[in-house]
Amino acid sequence: MNGTAPLLEVRRLRKWYEIKGGVIPHLIGHVQAVTDVSFSIGRGEVLGLAGESGSGKTTIGRCVLRLIEPTSGEVLFEGEDIGTFGPERLRKFRRHAQVVFQDPFGSLDPRMTVGEIVSEPLEVQKLFPNSKERRDRVVELLETVALSSEFLKRRPRELSGGQRQRVGIARAIAVNPMFIVADEPVSSLDVSIQAQIVNLLEDLREKLGLAILFISHDIVVMEHLSNRIAVVYLGRVMEIGPTDELTSNPKHPYTEALLSAVPDPDPALRGKRIVLEGDIPNPVAPPSGCVFRTRCPRAIAECAAAIPPLREISPGRAAACIRL
Repeated sequence: MNGTAPLLEVRRLRKWYEIKGGVIPHLIGHVQAVTDVSFSIGRGEVLGLAGESGSGKTTIGRCVLRLIEPTSGEVLFEGEDIGTFGPERLRKFRRHAQVVFQDPFGSLDPRMTVGEIVSEPLEVQKLFPNSKERRDRVVELLETVALSSEFLKRRPRELSGGQRQRVGIARAIAVNPMFIVADEPVSSLDVSIQAQIVNLLEDLREKLGLAILFISHDIVVMEHLSNRIAVVYLGRVMEIGPTDELTSNPKHPYTEALLSAVPDPDPALRGKRIVLEGDIPNPVAPPSGCVFRTRCPRAIAECAAAIPPLREISPGRAAACIRL
């Protein structure tokens, strides 16, 4: 980030969900969705958040936008803790921080037209009060995401998956945000459409100077767009570093396993596939010590003794493993 202050900084974020049971409901445990997660994102930077389903990626994204309240930790936006924001300050924050959801159909109101969907944030933020100016802005936004004014009167059911996701992106950029959380924005789309949406996000990042938290389980998709990647497992960051370095020379055993599963067009160049045994442990009762040790091919007895800190292993690279 060239020594400048980050746009977004997450410090020791934790989100645990209470579990209650009994005839008289009482607390019997917690789902440890996110534990001790820290990272930062610079202005105009794309940070990829990678990991298997159930690793806590979406929960992190929702906490960052304060769509859900974290259990503890801080999320600083331009140096201010968004956890302290009241309703009015939070509304102003949402002008600068938006989201593109995973499901391009479920995230759009089927009763509204495309024009109404894209203009809604303009009305909420009290921008373009003149109806003609607002319509012109909506048309401009649709053209930015490669849709025309012909889509204004259409409803979500009349659109393809890729078109619906373009509408979701147009809605997200309507208020000129500085930061977007893209939560698995291409996972439900065909491969050919995925490339179009990723290219669109890259174009918007360059044109608008957007910072993006790009959440995905697919490192191949993430590699094209992200400046850095953070690998998450069971609610903890296992490794973080520049995309080229992390993908060409992974350090953490979990990062190695994720990358080994990526299909290679040239089988002769493909490294040995690392097959992880079992599933992600139950977040209600995670393993002691390193949470990855029960599936790690390099695990030793000492891995169960203490939780390994995320520590710097080279300039700009950090990993949570006692064997590094």
